[in-house]
Amino acid sequence: MATKTTTQSSKKTGTIRPLGDRVLVKRATAEERTAGGILLPESAKDKPKEGTIISIGEGRTLDNGEKSKFSVKVNDRILFSAYAGTEVKFGGEEFLIMREEDILGVIG
Repeated sequence: MATKTTTQSSKKTGTIRPLGDRVLVKRATAEERTAGGILLPESAKDKPKEGTIISIGEGRTLDNGEKSKFSVKVNDRILFSAYAGTEVKFGGEEFLIMREEDILGVIG
């Protein structure tokens, strides 16, 4: 009698949970063409300075021990400065983790 062995996949699963006053942002995709219809190569594309909030932290701890409240929420489309945040690759996707103070505005 033959026995069949099975192996479990070692695929990583999980999520990223930002800490403190940080937010997790999925950057918008770069434009493929100019307004005049010219196709842009990868090296000429500017990284968009907007994205969607995927997750938020618990808030900054204030001097009195309470947590500050965020002025943004999950699924908000936001604008941020060019050098804001830290780029992170997770699960084959690219994200930014940034402080709430790096957010310049909410779109919509």
